[in-house]
Amino acid sequence: MKHLSALVAGLTITTACAFAQAAYPDQEIQLVVNYGAGGVTDVGTRLLAKALEKQLKKPVIVANKPGAQATLGPAFVARSKPDGYTVGVVTYASIAMVPHLIEVPYSIEDFDYVGAFGRYRYGLVVNANSPYKTVAEFVDAAKKSPKPFFFGVPGAPNNIAFFELAKLSGAKFEQVLYKSGTESVSAVASDHVAATVQTPSEIIPQIDSGRVRLLASVSPERWSDKPDVPTMKEAGFDVSINSWMGLALPKGTPQDVRKRLEAALADAMKDPELTDGLKKMGIDPVWMSGQAYKNKIIQGYKDMRPQLEMTGQPLVKFKP
Repeated sequence: MKHLSALVAGLTITTACAFAQAAYPDQEIQLVVNYGAGGVTDVGTRLLAKALEKQLKKPVIVANKPGAQATLGPAFVARSKPDGYTVGVVTYASIAMVPHLIEVPYSIEDFDYVGAFGRYRYGLVVNANSPYKTVAEFVDAAKKSPKPFFFGVPGAPNNIAFFELAKLSGAKFEQVLYKSGTESVSAVASDHVAATVQTPSEIIPQIDSGRVRLLASVSPERWSDKPDVPTMKEAGFDVSINSWMGLALPKGTPQDVRKRLEAALADAMKDPELTDGLKKMGIDPVWMSGQAYKNKIIQGYKDMRPQLEMTGQPLVKFKP
């Protein structure tokens, strides 16, 4: 009889655990994005929310929390209740780069990571009327010029590409800072600066209007919609910007909940509506597990320090 009671009790506990696991989610989920409405990250997040709703069978509501160099969103998520109903878009820059530039109220260990779902695409452009048809021609001209070539950027990580290129090639570049990526591309189109590195959403309209020329992808892969344009590495210069979109939860979220979201994210990445939409936004749809994304952020945080030091920007104290 005792054995039977123990068996019944064990089955009851197992059933209860299985029920609790299956019950998540039983209400809408808030998906916090750390940029304002209408931008690449926001639109990409809204595409993801629709794909996640199909997997989770519950509403996924996007909440914009921009500001403080995209750190207000992650800060809000880190402080939220760890129950799985507040999920944050934790971009690579907001956690691996910006904490070197300003004090932020969170650390890498303040989150449980769900996974990555997209890699931002970047490209190097020059004025359409410039004589440079290749990266090699551009670099050669910069090396021969008695004066530095000026490039326009809103800041890091875009400027890092030029400093890395200077380090590899011996060319001289100087930066002009603009308020936005759109302004920096307009400066190239108006011939105020020689070049910029930006994302497709800022570059494509100016390419289509015939005002700028794309010399190379500054990402690990070629642009899917510009397959004839080489990567910087293919052009002979091992320079790339590797920046990601990922999801994270407040630290302490139950592991079964985190795993449910990780599985839902992996399945969402098979949805062509999401992947095609991300590509149109200039984001490569690439999935990465929660642990893999955390590992990438940890390594990126360490690697970013010397890269940022090259830009001459003041940095806050390093926190290993």
